[in-house]
Amino acid sequence: MRADRLVSLVLLLRHRGRLSAATLARELEVSTRTVLRDIEALSAAGVPVYAERGRHGGFALLPGFQTELTGLNHDEALALLVAGSRRGAQVFGLGSALASAMLKVIDALPEGHRDTAAGAAQRLLIDPETDLLARRVAAEEVPDAIVAEIRRAVFAGHKLRIHYAAAGGKPHWRTVDPIGLVTVREQGYLLATRSGEDRTYRLSRVSAAEELPEPAERADLVNLDRAWQERSTRFRAGGDQVAVQVRVTPARREDLVGTAVAVLAEETDADGWLRLEVTFQDSRHAEWALWQLATNAEALAPPWLRTSLRDRAAAVATAYGSS
Repeated sequence: MRADRLVSLVLLLRHRGRLSAATLARELEVSTRTVLRDIEALSAAGVPVYAERGRHGGFALLPGFQTELTGLNHDEALALLVAGSRRGAQVFGLGSALASAMLKVIDALPEGHRDTAAGAAQRLLIDPETDLLARRVAAEEVPDAIVAEIRRAVFAGHKLRIHYAAAGGKPHWRTVDPIGLVTVREQGYLLATRSGEDRTYRLSRVSAAEELPEPAERADLVNLDRAWQERSTRFRAGGDQVAVQVRVTPARREDLVGTAVAVLAEETDADGWLRLEVTFQDSRHAEWALWQLATNAEALAPPWLRTSLRDRAAAVATAYGSS
């Protein structure tokens, strides 16, 4: 860990010039005393770092100092910088490691490409926190210590004990065989098996975790994308979900699909409207989703949904017509 921190310290000084001990401590997430010890270690190792005193003082490297890192071309570095802008690393507790890696990526570029790659990355935004309607992405906070313990068990192939609370239930300990970690829309999940049965655990519902020394019972190779798709399909097919047939204007198709659990069928009517069969989590979800679309959508089936929407519209008309 200290070796990585020393490299990060050198890269910070290279790219940002003179920095105070307090700034370095904040960037590296350590104390100022640790920074001062690291500066002494770098000097002893022959790295030309020096201190400037005064109001605007700090630590800096002698001009022209170069680190020895493998070079990347412009597009390779840009691809890594853009990938690094995604927030999945935060979900899995790798935020500080990602920041350090991005510094190394920029440093590995040829001299003439550093500014252009960093500038290009600033012009690409991946997964912003809000959409065009200012709807905020619901990011979940999971303590780094818990995520780190889970991550170690996943990578080491060891069994894992988690203190987990299912939706609406009380937390209790369970031992699982971890398979992999998945992040979807700022929400992290642990894919595992328990007593040979597939299980999916939401990281935000894990209140404690412990890596065990016993090896996990799992295959040596895994197709995590396929495993996630299979579990998603089973989830969509279960519970109290309802299937709805609906007509919707093309302009509002994405609004409908975005709230549905799944799209089972779709075709275009002669008048240009789209006819879809979609599923919702339950009857209340279906009624809410269709009500949001007003006259831009029409529920065709089941009959109870048409009746419910008609009664709601009549009640609104009555309320506004009485004034």
